[in-house]
Amino acid sequence: MDIPRIFNITESAHRIHNPITPEKLATLGAALRLEAGTRVLDLGSGSGEMLCTWARDHGIVGTGVDMSRLFTEQATLRAVELGVAERVAFIHGDAAGYVSAETVGVAACVGATWIGGGVAGTVELLERSLCRGGIILIGEPYWRRLPPTDDVARGCLARAVSDFLTLPGLLASFRQLGCDVVEMMLADQDGWDRYEAAKWLTMRRWLEANPDDELAQEVRDTLTSEPERYATYTRDYLGWGVFALMRR
Repeated sequence: MDIPRIFNITESAHRIHNPITPEKLATLGAALRLEAGTRVLDLGSGSGEMLCTWARDHGIVGTGVDMSRLFTEQATLRAVELGVAERVAFIHGDAAGYVSAETVGVAACVGATWIGGGVAGTVELLERSLCRGGIILIGEPYWRRLPPTDDVARGCLARAVSDFLTLPGLLASFRQLGCDVVEMMLADQDGWDRYEAAKWLTMRRWLEANPDDELAQEVRDTLTSEPERYATYTRDYLGWGVFALMRR
């Protein structure tokens, strides 16, 4: 069980696998007013930066689940590095359908709502692990500017304009699910640049070390095209945010 290998290659040097910066991740933890001992579940936990830093800074305890064997190993090492290995645990597995054995105060899926078939299904999945009065965290893209055509949307790696909502539309969709939006943290341009541009040096170094790998041509093609694609499309049109929800 693993994610497609190309993602393990391009994001192998990332600690955060979305456009949020470490500073904004820390600000989000403070904004949620996390108390020591709060139990957090993170589905699609990547390299574990959210759980590890919040355990260090706020004393939370938590569990992360991710399909990437590499990212799960990196998360476990990060917990040791930050001295929180006794507070957080990381499971290599399929987060789709995962329900915590103990209810949690925060249930998160930050950038992987495909595990529930979209936002609505992911909210429903997270609620199955949530204690009464708990907080759901959803990380999701939205259109900063509505693309004029589906071709432009595909330049942002979407399938069509209809794949994402505008920010007001996304907030309205949470209301329609019966949730109050109680906090949000939006990625900024620097966060997007760090997330996307950091892949390019990783790819170049990987190509130098693995010239005969079966994925070398795909990685080379990606490195050649990605800077211009990102600057032309994603940087201008696509936003991303983490949204804190509570059931009414």
